[in-house]
Amino acid sequence: MSKNREIESKTLLEKNVFSAILKTFPSKKSFTQINYYFDNDKETLKNNKISLRIRLYPDKAEQTMKVPAKKLRQESYHEVIEINDSLSLKVAQEIVENSLNGGVTIFGNNCGKYLFDNFSDICQDLKIFSYSKTTRHLLVGPNDCELTLDETSYPDRYQDFELEIENDNPDLIKQTLNTLIQQFNFHPNPQNTNQNKIARASLHRN
Repeated sequence: MSKNREIESKTLLEKNVFSAILKTFPSKKSFTQINYYFDNDKETLKNNKISLRIRLYPDKAEQTMKVPAKKLRQESYHEVIEINDSLSLKVAQEIVENSLNGGVTIFGNNCGKYLFDNFSDICQDLKIFSYSKTTRHLLVGPNDCELTLDETSYPDRYQDFELEIENDNPDLIKQTLNTLIQQFNFHPNPQNTNQNKIARASLHRN
């Protein structure tokens, strides 16, 4: 289990800008993950600004919750507390299949404890409401700051392209983002900045 504060800049990009950044900087690694998103029919988690998902990787899996930080360290970027529990791929696949077939999903470990402590009345009502498939590229960007480039597809075949810069130092995020803006001539605005991937998954359901 890990629990950490996540501070990141998130910017949706045009495909040509995404491709240009991907070709410019050295690659650390690339991988694919499938993300299954959970809530109840009343969208209780969404209404409390909480996201809950199971991520399937080629050889492992995890369950992840992102919850609001009680006290923000900065105000410019997306900031949450992320709770992760490791799962075996087999167990995670069984949870997903059970939920897709209408079964009850009970989360355990630290995600389950958070749910029981804060939302005990909905613990047996959670189910998959959407999913996405992401190819993630980790790059060594300007200032040796790691860049994350996500190419994501949704159930209705919609695709988007996103740049994430996650770092504990907001000043480094700002400096790195400004360098990329100048080099690749893209324009962050309220419509493409700090947008929620789960919200997009909900919008682009079948």
